[in-house]
Parts: sequence; structure tokens; C-alpha cells
Amino acid sequence: MTEPSTGTSLRTNTLGVAGIVFLVLAAVAPLTGMVVVASLAIALGNGGGAPASFFIVAVILLLFAVGYAQMSKQLANAGGFYAFVVKGLGRTGGLIAGLIATLGYNFFVVGTIGTSGFFMQTIIAQLTGLDVNWYVWGLLSIAVCFVMARRGVDFSSKILGVSLVLETLMLVVFDISVLVQTGFSWAAFSPAAVFSGSLPIGLLLAATGFLGFEATALFSEEAKRPLKTIPRATYTAIVAIGIILGVSTWAVVSATGVAQAQSTALKHLDSGDLLFSLIQQYLGTPMTIIAEILLLVSLFAAMLAFHNSATRYLYSMGRARILPQWLARTRSNGSPAYAGLVQAAFGAIVAGLFAVAGLSPIATLVPAMLGFGTLAVLVLQALAAISIVVWFRRQRDPRWWSTFIAPGLGFLGLTTIVVLAVVHFDIVAGSSNPLILSLPLLLVLAVIGGIVYGAVLKRKKPEVYDALATDLEKFNVHAAEQGKDPVPGF
Repeated sequence: MTEPSTGTSLRTNTLGVAGIVFLVLAAVAPLTGMVVVASLAIALGNGGGAPASFFIVAVILLLFAVGYAQMSKQLANAGGFYAFVVKGLGRTGGLIAGLIATLGYNFFVVGTIGTSGFFMQTIIAQLTGLDVNWYVWGLLSIAVCFVMARRGVDFSSKILGVSLVLETLMLVVFDISVLVQTGFSWAAFSPAAVFSGSLPIGLLLAATGFLGFEATALFSEEAKRPLKTIPRATYTAIVAIGIILGVSTWAVVSATGVAQAQSTALKHLDSGDLLFSLIQQYLGTPMTIIAEILLLVSLFAAMLAFHNSATRYLYSMGRARILPQWLARTRSNGSPAYAGLVQAAFGAIVAGLFAVAGLSPIATLVPAMLGFGTLAVLVLQALAAISIVVWFRRQRDPRWWSTFIAPGLGFLGLTTIVVLAVVHFDIVAGSSNPLILSLPLLLVLAVIGGIVYGAVLKRKKPEVYDALATDLEKFNVHAAEQGKDPVPGF
């Protein structure tokens, strides 16, 4: 904890495709996604047609990933999509994206503190009789995340890999049990099912299940052969998320009956135990208890993964001198020295305010923070998609499908989901509280603030403004020196 920082460089050549995929899928947290996201998509979206919603969103993101893969071959930078937007929309555009990303990921971690704390209090009290306030569990969780993250991103990927395997295995066992005992109903993909209820809301909620896949770009500086590893990890992550959530949701609606899926999910909406009730029915009490324990592991894994992501945005913004430069200091093992501490402290303090006010985490903190974090990341993805199109058109790239048509369609799909998220933010945030419904205004403030801050930097600190681009160039050159594909300059 007291080891001094030794530089401003992340540890290179650390993560392979599998390590990055583990980090990304752990952020997605498949079991948490099924307990929360899939249940909401069935109850509030298109009911028995919810499996199709997950597969449709996967196709949209794969179209985006086609251009994303080409852009990843141009750039290895811990700034993630912020770096992409600098490339395509310029320094001020990148600054706006960086502010949105930093807000979104940090708020998302606050939400995971509330979620983890709430379920730990509930499940541990149920299993052991030990009833501890949710904030104590949440604080303990973020503290352990901080310590693990300081051990290095490769250590985190190993821990997350174990968690991912266990929770995915539980879902596979459940899926197979439903397949053997009941069978999967193809009626879930009939037009009547897909367009039942509200398909737009179904797509919107399904999209939240994929949040975290964009983190592949954040670990590019720490990846082995990043110009090839990052595109492969991105495709793998999107396909894996689509299959896991899509097939498991198909198992759920088949188990309840496609026609009855929405009404059944609505009955379990307040208790949030739709999946657990089906696991109890198909696998019995012992497996239900194991599933509840794995949910706690899944929630912790998601917190660790998003903590890593939020930390790298703070680190990259510090390195670019948009935020205080000391945030870019790293330890001897290459992990950020101070960015992680700031991130963990921010999460603990904001969650603590809710705890001191005596507010229910699951009714106030979680929907507000996760809802806003979801919207911010969706906006970030859409900005990255249009940046990819703009960058390659400026370069007059002849590959129309991979650099224009596919990412352009991805941008249209993502923009549609963003609009749905704003219009239905009460559903995304799970609240009709006016204060919570006003959170999207923070994105407007980020845009205005980014424009103003960019203008101030350009006039008063031109060296910092120029560094928004030169930081990217430096790491492109570094990648080329490591024997990677050559990268064009700005």
C-alpha cells in the first residue's frame, strides 16, 4: 500500500485475448445480467421475445465492431474510446468523450457498491443469520477491489476468470436442465413474440447487458500484440455475451412458457427472484443456494472490472493533463498508483451519502447510478462509432464495408438505443424521481464543459491541448517499435 510510484507507464505485454475477454465478461457479469437485466427485459420489454432482443443487439454491436477492429489496428492507448474520438472528431471531441466516460464509469462503480452491498446483506443474512448494514459490505467490497487492482491487471484477470467460469457454468447447467426437461421453444423467435409488449424497451434493456465490452480498448497498452489482440478480444466478447445472455434468456422464457413469460416476470419483478425461482424448480434447493452465492461472486467481479476500467480513464485523463497529472503515476508493477485510490474513494463517499441519508440502496442508489452509467457508456459507444466513420473517410480508405457501412450501421443502431434510453430513462434508472430523471443533464454539462475547457486549453495552455493528440501518437510509435503494424500519424 505504501510502495512508491515509479513512473507513468502501464505494464506492457501482460494480457492476451483470454485475459482481456475475462476482464470484459466479468464486467458484464453474466449471472447478474440474467438476474437483473434479462428479468427486466422479459417483464418490461417484449416478454417471450426477449431472447431475440439480445441477439439483435449483438448484431448491432458486431457491425460496430467491424469498424472498431480496424480502428484498433491504428491505435494502442489506455484512453479507450476517448482516444478513438480524438482520432475522429478532434481534441475537443475527445475531451468531451473523456469527461462522459469518466462520469459514466465512476458512477457505475458507485452503483455496483450499492448492488453488491444490498445482495450481500440479504443473502448472507438469509444463509447465516449475520445481518450487517449494506454499506459495510459495499465498503469492504470496494476496498478489496482496490487492493486486487493494485496487484496488477494480470492478477485481476485471473481472479475474474475464475469467477466468470463458475457463474457461466451455473447458467449452462440451468440451460441444459431446461432443454432436457422442457425443451427450448422456437415460438420465442416468432413475430408475435418478438413484437409483443415493447420491442424498443426490450432492445434498450438488452443493450445494458452488453455494457463493458468496450473495455477491450482500455487495456490495449497492457495487451500482448495489441493491434491484433484487441480486435479479436472484442469480437469474442460480443459473441460470448450474446450467446450466454441470449440462450439463457431463451431457457427462461421456455421454462415459463413463451406466452406467459411477461406476466410471470412481472410477478417476480419486485423480489427480483425470477431466475432463482426457476433454478429452484429445475435444479433444487442446493443449486439455488450455490447460485445465490455465485451471484455475490458475480457482483464482486463486476465491481472489480468496472473499477479497473474507471481507473484507466482517470489515469489516461491525468496523463493527458486534462485532470491532475499525478493521476498518471504508476507503481513498479505498472498499475496506476493514485487513480485507483481516487476512484475507490469517490465510490465509497457517494455511496456513503446515500447510507447516511438512510436511503434504500436498491431503490435509490443502484437505479440512479447504474442507469446514468448505462446512458453515458451508450453515448460513448455512439461517439466512437461515428469517430471511426469520420476518421477513415478522411483517410479515403477504400474498404467501404469495414470502415463505413458496418460502423455506420452500428452508429445508427447505437444512436437509436441512446434515444430510447433518454426517452425511457425512468425505466433505465428504475425511478420516476425528478432528481434522478434529471441526471442525463450531466451529459449536456459534460458537452458544454468540454467545449469551454477545450477552448481555454487551446488559448491558455496550447501545449496541453496539443498533447491530447500527441499522447496518442507517442503510443502509436511505441507500438510500432515493438514490431506491430505501422500506424499513420495525425
